[in-house]
Amino acid sequence: MPHRHKRASEQKHRISKKPVQRMDDTWNTVVRNKGRRRGKGVATEELELPKDELHGQHPSSSASIQLPQRPGYGQTGAKCIVKANHFLAQISKSELCHYDVNVSPEVISTKLNRAIMAQLIRVYRETDLGSRLPVYDGKRNLYTAGLLPFTSREFAVTVFHEQEGLDTMRELHFKVTVKFVGLINVQQLNELLSGKQVGTPHEVLTVIDIVLKEVAARRYMAFGRLFYNPNVQRNQQLGGGLHAWRGFYQSVRPTQMGLSLNIDMASSAFIEPLPVIEFVAQFLGKDIRTRPISDADCVKVKKALRGVKVEVTHRGNTQRKYRISGLSSQPTRELIFPVDEHMNMKSVIDYFQEMYGFTIRHSHLPCLLVGNQKKVNYLPMEACKIVEGQRCTRRLDEKQITSLLRVTCKRPSQQEVEILQTVRQNAYDQDPLVKEFGITIDDKLATVEARVLPSPWLKYHDTGKVKHHLPQLGQWNMINKKVINGGIVNHWACINFSRHVQDTTARAFCRQLVQMCLLSGMEFNPEPVIPVHTARPEHVKKAIKHVYNSAAAKLEGGELELLIAILPDSNGTLYGDLKRICETDLGLISQCCLTKYVLKVTRQYLANLSLKINVKMGGRNTVLLDALSLRIPMVSDMPTIIFGADVTHPEKGEDSSPSIAAVVASQDWPEATKYAGLVSAQSHRQEIIQDLYKTWQDPQLGTVSGGMIRELLLSFKRATGQKPLRIIFYRDGVSDGQFYHVLLYELDAIRKACASLEMTYQPPVTFVVVQKRNHTRLFPNNHNDKKSTDKSGNVLPGTVVDSKICHPTDFDFYLCSHAGIQGTSRPAHYHVLWDENNFSADGIQSLTNNLCYTYARCTRSVSIVPPAYYAHLAAYRARFYMEPNNSEDTSIRPLPELKEKVKNVMFYC
Repeated sequence: MPHRHKRASEQKHRISKKPVQRMDDTWNTVVRNKGRRRGKGVATEELELPKDELHGQHPSSSASIQLPQRPGYGQTGAKCIVKANHFLAQISKSELCHYDVNVSPEVISTKLNRAIMAQLIRVYRETDLGSRLPVYDGKRNLYTAGLLPFTSREFAVTVFHEQEGLDTMRELHFKVTVKFVGLINVQQLNELLSGKQVGTPHEVLTVIDIVLKEVAARRYMAFGRLFYNPNVQRNQQLGGGLHAWRGFYQSVRPTQMGLSLNIDMASSAFIEPLPVIEFVAQFLGKDIRTRPISDADCVKVKKALRGVKVEVTHRGNTQRKYRISGLSSQPTRELIFPVDEHMNMKSVIDYFQEMYGFTIRHSHLPCLLVGNQKKVNYLPMEACKIVEGQRCTRRLDEKQITSLLRVTCKRPSQQEVEILQTVRQNAYDQDPLVKEFGITIDDKLATVEARVLPSPWLKYHDTGKVKHHLPQLGQWNMINKKVINGGIVNHWACINFSRHVQDTTARAFCRQLVQMCLLSGMEFNPEPVIPVHTARPEHVKKAIKHVYNSAAAKLEGGELELLIAILPDSNGTLYGDLKRICETDLGLISQCCLTKYVLKVTRQYLANLSLKINVKMGGRNTVLLDALSLRIPMVSDMPTIIFGADVTHPEKGEDSSPSIAAVVASQDWPEATKYAGLVSAQSHRQEIIQDLYKTWQDPQLGTVSGGMIRELLLSFKRATGQKPLRIIFYRDGVSDGQFYHVLLYELDAIRKACASLEMTYQPPVTFVVVQKRNHTRLFPNNHNDKKSTDKSGNVLPGTVVDSKICHPTDFDFYLCSHAGIQGTSRPAHYHVLWDENNFSADGIQSLTNNLCYTYARCTRSVSIVPPAYYAHLAAYRARFYMEPNNSEDTSIRPLPELKEKVKNVMFYC
């Protein structure tokens, strides 16, 4: 083939017995926090951190922190029975042993490590291993159910291994040292399952997890906890050279019913094993056999193929595999390379003809680059085929997502059947490895007691025919209702970026939208400041500035308040560019509308737009009736601020892009309906929010305090005239393994932010993690009972579970707060990590469920609590604010500052 050269943290706990006292309404003193909590508050457990581990370095241990115990079980709501995709697991062996594995020479490949260990077990099991059947994690850890007949032993192992880019299997020789580490404490697991508050027995769970993963990996391709097999179901074409494989998710966790095996169905996009030319043609949607690929398309193809494994087809029965690193910058017909040290050159076309008798027919196409940077090889596209079983890690387009959803969205009854079939097909009880470790898996879904929480009454404006409304099945509409607080729009304009929308159509659409806003209870000037302006998408900045300045000139000192933008259905970077310019440059609220909805306008679409515009303009759509009558427990009795926080990470492959953190906070006590939001860029894939609280040195002022929490607390004070005396913090996007780190640093940041406003200001905090991407599914006990299901066949909105499948001791619950639309609904998992407000189970569950009915963008209850939802929207929006970084500078650039008029309203809706 041708080539070219080229320290453990200490934790103190103490109980403060001082009662709650109201504090004065002024924050006159801004002081530095001294690290200790001296504030007045409810009886709370206090968490102190060593000074050298406050904010910055991760603690080496969190073992001494205990999460709050469940305060009891909820009683509110209509009781019912549901089924969950949890299967009772048990382990009978009490002597589990841990051994360290050292392979010499060192092997990086997990696949090769597994092959080495499999060969060792085959050769030595009946002799040196004492007939034990170990399980191996592919790295340094080996586990057995009972002691091996040695504490340390070296084994000679020979394997035959196919290396990338080589014709034949190579014989490789290794020395493998297996050394006893220690016994694994199974008793700790038994104590946890019996209800004792002990640390999570991670090691036992890891052993069980590895055993069950090994069983699944024999029939499926493993990707972490996901397992796929192309033969399970017929593959669904997704377009663009991709197809969907069906598979399942598997994990073991401790629950109140005992050990639980959680099995959920999964679908993912895989690259079709096509000839590379065919894949590229499908990916671009173009005939590339006769036409050259443009430079812009080459960039797209290079990104799509980078890292993809291919096998050559021009060498008969010789199958060699390579990983693509890029594309040649020239077409194949122009490529030459040195054939010897004297730099004698030969063309790629001649080389393949002379060496392999292979005639390159599509010499107008670039070559694939394979191999490493020191020695990059050329491979013609037509001589390569994509290897089967490679997951697509890039972002799917809308059509592909729609096609994948068709595969994924199964009605609950069908999803339940598939899960049961998967468990039975896996036949855990028949596997020798499972038997070796004494593991048994029940093949029946867990039956769980649940409750359906009642819907809350909603309050609308008294001028509407309907003033109070009780939603049914998690949804309602705006007929005969007016928003509780209508926003005011005096000065607005419209830009039409779509060549498919005529001026007359745009004007008519704007008239209909204004009419709907007026009908919903807003004050809205019927006439725009200037006529509808038409512009090309590539002139977005010029168009917005023109409209903004023209409006300012006509208003003689007044400012444009709202921009309505009509966008093409496929608009590339236009949407993001428009939002960045409006929100960080001009301080202008905008509402974007896609062409397909403008051309085929519906009353429902206009109603939804009016809800979004109202909250963006500072209005409120609805509030909980109980909030107005001060009847919401743990919120109405004292000024309470509710936070939502989330971090979004860049897509796979974007190795230098920062993560984006967003925090929102309620600004209207006692209603808790209007949320201001702030965003911040931080280190790549850093989950802990860095800018909750920060200090810096100012030459004149000295040490200055800031950060998102502090700014939002001050914003609450300005909006309500009162200091928050209670904090409820909903944190999205935290996995189980990150609980302690996130709690340690973010709770500490909240306290520092409070103390920076006033030394003695430390309101009690409740910190709740929201997990939407869990794999628990709840099914009706009887799919034919229409009273226990919604229209989609899912459990009723408001269904809550806090027993059996929940943690043995921790304060957690599953809540399905929304009505299903298609497929099987996924309940959100709420985990209370810190609770100084002493919530009851009913208290936090009812509050969370009721808040789900206050989501501003639609007349439906939503699947996760709105502040967490809003934080996710704000973080997603902020990604548009980032400027592309084409330099080698990997430092985190701060995001452009949101304008004041934007940050205090719900701009992200």
